[in-house]
Amino acid sequence: MELMVDFITSLDGYGAAEGWPGWWGLEGPEYLEWLGEDAKNEATLLMGANTYRLMHGFAASQAEGVDQLGAMQKVVFSNTLDEPLEWANSRLVRGDAAEAVRELKEHGERRLSTIGSVSLARSLMAAGLVDRFRVVVFPVITGKTGSDRIYDGYPDVALDMIETRTFDGGTVLLDYRPRLLDAPLPPGPGSA
Repeated sequence: MELMVDFITSLDGYGAAEGWPGWWGLEGPEYLEWLGEDAKNEATLLMGANTYRLMHGFAASQAEGVDQLGAMQKVVFSNTLDEPLEWANSRLVRGDAAEAVRELKEHGERRLSTIGSVSLARSLMAAGLVDRFRVVVFPVITGKTGSDRIYDGYPDVALDMIETRTFDGGTVLLDYRPRLLDAPLPPGPGSA
């Protein structure tokens, strides 16, 4: 089964920002339509405890673009949450997330996708388990208020482009196939 890491970020690589609404208030109709269609692709969502709490809160408040997540299968990796989880179709997994995801990839029936979960995604990338790395970049810089820097602590990764798309005249989808690197890439032709 394929594993996709899926992030939304500000241009400067933050996953959230203090005082800003979800999607920085910039979610437009094209993006929300794509998000709804993408949610129909029968993925099992992987998330950590913090993302679970946040997304369950959004879903409980009927936030547009999040309510359809309730019907999706969700695997929550946490040593702090207790069962039963409140959000429908959610299963709690304790212990080594990379080992559990490796097992899901080998024996699962649906593609796997993270949703947020910065540290979970980082550990899955470092373990070499990520098949696709998809980022939706919102046209905002939140250097003063930004939180959850996404790429800090990541291994070096080369990204081979699969697809790009622009929504609502400014939000950009970047879809890549990642390759873990042991060392920086050598200079290419024409490099100084």
